[in-house]
Amino acid sequence: MEFGAETLRLHLPDHAEVLALPSVTPLPQPAAAIRDALANPIGAPALADIVRQKVRHNPGARAVLVVSDNTRPVPYRGEQGILEPVLDVLRAGGVATIEILVATGTHRPMTEAELRRMLPETAFRAGVTVTNHCCTEVAELRQIGRTARGTEVWINRRYLDADLKILTGLVEPHFMAGVSGGAKAICPGLVGEQVTYVFHGAPLMSNPRADSLVLEGNPCREEARAVAATAGVDFLLNVTLDRHKQLTGVFAGGLDPAHACATQKALAEVVIPFEHPYDCVVTHAGFVGINHYQAAKAAVEAARAVKPGGTLVLAANLTDTHPVGGVNYRRVLPLLRQLGHDAAEQRLLAEDWTFIPEQWELQMWARVFRRLGPHGKFILCAPQLTGTKFHEHGIHGHDGGAGLTGAGRELAEAMVQRVLDQVPRHHSLAVLADGPYGVPQQRP
Repeated sequence: MEFGAETLRLHLPDHAEVLALPSVTPLPQPAAAIRDALANPIGAPALADIVRQKVRHNPGARAVLVVSDNTRPVPYRGEQGILEPVLDVLRAGGVATIEILVATGTHRPMTEAELRRMLPETAFRAGVTVTNHCCTEVAELRQIGRTARGTEVWINRRYLDADLKILTGLVEPHFMAGVSGGAKAICPGLVGEQVTYVFHGAPLMSNPRADSLVLEGNPCREEARAVAATAGVDFLLNVTLDRHKQLTGVFAGGLDPAHACATQKALAEVVIPFEHPYDCVVTHAGFVGINHYQAAKAAVEAARAVKPGGTLVLAANLTDTHPVGGVNYRRVLPLLRQLGHDAAEQRLLAEDWTFIPEQWELQMWARVFRRLGPHGKFILCAPQLTGTKFHEHGIHGHDGGAGLTGAGRELAEAMVQRVLDQVPRHHSLAVLADGPYGVPQQRP
């Protein structure tokens, strides 16, 4: 089982079912597919032609290339790397200045070491700068309008001032916006913190259509697109991946048409059908689950397959600088344990509640416990959050490491194995091999 960058070796009972994403053939020549997508895009001129036009109009043209942070497995470097081909086109077209802007949203800035692990070596050569977006740095933001829902649109000014604006990203299930990629590189990727007061506010997050694979009427998706339309985009490069993180599709061109094509492919590849809900479901937090905040994605998806009153087991390798998440998330998370999921969400919806950034993830955890029901059980198997740390941070659920010793991968294996060994034979048991990257759906 995937465990962040590591793996767990588990012994499954004979009656366990392993549910996995459908088999998809990866692109046989990913590098060629990336170059072809840039030259023959969807709903837009070739990137080289766009660059040529921008430079002709302004010989000192500046390009901003927006990338995801390290909570997304976007292939920016290596044989499948999508960044270097774009840099080659920009350089060949005579772009004077290139800035790689990391769309951190409300996440912490990436460190120099993390950036060098994520990006190709050519991203650090002369003529290219790499910058983290900071949602709280008012001097780096500019207000450019207001959406129909009343969101004051504050965007990174370095992005707004660029002559050429390029977005990159991965299209996969997203438990709030339906799917990722596309406009999400801007909202929430490059917005000011105050934009999230509406975009991730309690009313939008409590809307049942703010959910995985829901596109029509999804308020989170609609708001992201409205903000992105205000900010402007010249070119989009999005990809889809299989369960082994191999490229299955490259989609370049106009923001809406290219993302629509990528979404269509993703929707056909991410659903995991099942016949009946299970007494126990075991899953993992995947690449994204570097802290408790991010691990919510896996829990939300896996809870779909658990019977009311059943057990959900989540293995997570919380390698971030803080295993829980940012300071704001740590402030609000204990409400879930103190009040229970329904009362905690009602508190966030109350008129006298003062918005706390990252409170939206508490609502996603509330969704998990609501699906499990009042007699359900959630077990977190995370070596970095066990024992006194589990209780110190007000984690809701059960500590999978209680009574166990050890650390790291070995402790995680012991946590999950103990649960597996205790599942009665007459109880149905499923293991979600792909964690947060698939969406279980019960067949009609």
